[in-house]
Amino acid sequence: MNHTEVRRISTKTVQSTSPSSQPQQIDLSPWDLKFLKIGVIQIGLLYHYQPTPTTTTTTSIIHSLETSLSLTLHHFYPLAGRLSTTAHDDNTISVYIDCNNAGAELIHAIAPSNVTVADIKNPIAVPNIVHDFFPLNGALNCDPDIPLLAVQATELVDGVFIGVTMNHAAVDGTSFWHFINTWSEICRTGTSNHFISAYPPVFLRWFPDDLRPPIRFHFAHEHHDHEELISPPLTQRVFHFSQESIARLKAKANAEQPKTLNNTSPIKISSLQAVLAHIWLAVTRARRLPSDEKTSYVFAIGNRTRLVPPLPNQYLGSAMSVGTVAATVGELLQEGIGWAAALLNQEINAHNDAAIRGAFSSWVKKPVCPSLADFASNFVLLTGSSPRFNVYGNDFGWGRPVGVRSGGGNKFDGKITVFEGCVEGSMDFEACLAVETLKALVDDAEFMGE
Repeated sequence: MNHTEVRRISTKTVQSTSPSSQPQQIDLSPWDLKFLKIGVIQIGLLYHYQPTPTTTTTTSIIHSLETSLSLTLHHFYPLAGRLSTTAHDDNTISVYIDCNNAGAELIHAIAPSNVTVADIKNPIAVPNIVHDFFPLNGALNCDPDIPLLAVQATELVDGVFIGVTMNHAAVDGTSFWHFINTWSEICRTGTSNHFISAYPPVFLRWFPDDLRPPIRFHFAHEHHDHEELISPPLTQRVFHFSQESIARLKAKANAEQPKTLNNTSPIKISSLQAVLAHIWLAVTRARRLPSDEKTSYVFAIGNRTRLVPPLPNQYLGSAMSVGTVAATVGELLQEGIGWAAALLNQEINAHNDAAIRGAFSSWVKKPVCPSLADFASNFVLLTGSSPRFNVYGNDFGWGRPVGVRSGGGNKFDGKITVFEGCVEGSMDFEACLAVETLKALVDDAEFMGE
């Protein structure tokens, strides 16, 4: 696809419609703080429309986005604020959200005149221009003075791409989509009363009974150049798994459960666990690693429903932990999908209330804020996001999205992002891999057969 650069037409600061009577400072928890050295969340939605004099125009779209964003920020007022720090006498800091209504950023941009919706949706490899559809490229969550929320609406020949960037120390995937679901509802209907009354955001962070904020810790901000991590050259592709193929993988994984993982009774492997195991096996084959090398799978685990009592899904913040399983390459490839899925299942099931509280307390005693370099490795896969998030229900008033893509943040060889598919029951996996690995993956008949 021939193109020049994306042109930014305007940048506006969008504030909440009215000052909030809610607390003006929100202390961050370890769940939030551990993301400080990681890149911001960047996910965008692709929409198709054909403007006519009597229907939707680009001008009306931008105006609707601006007006509804301000209304939505009234309900999600912390996202109009900024991260701030307090320095203490013992050389530690504490970090909080200053709910100062400094505002979110809304950018109106135009793609080159020949770029269409099909150019973004249809190519086998995700085109690099997609990264230019997002604001705050290269930003880390700890970068000072950046907005917690920034949006770029990029005009295409026959549609628009809404690229959303949010600070991962302020939200996780659940909160990200809670905000987008609310915003699209407000933009489409002009009112938020029903949606907000059913799904009101909960702002104050969760802390165990024996711990009170703020959390003090030592922190050194070392901004690593993201380009240093991109070696060898990377490429991205979206792999679609239909409801039928997912069912086959799930049945296979459950039928091939191992006898060697100390399971006293058969476990119930989920659809997602089966597909992740399938991907882990295929990427490991494609990487052609030595059989005695260790390969790891790192994945996000939600904390909300695992606490006792559980947190509401509307809890606005990062409420997730990271699970990790590992095996030698030879062991993984020999044992197969049932064994790999059972490893994932065990790790997820072990992540209960006691484990969450224990990890929380351990972090406070020995704070660690990992950077992207700590994950980037030829031996690691890392999966973020979830197929449970409502992606394709986000109609801003000009129809449902026709695609979802992520930005350039947090990309390395082995980053896998999962989304719900556009067809009910399906899943999409956006894989960022070394060029040679992706080529071998596509040539893998066992993988592509699903």
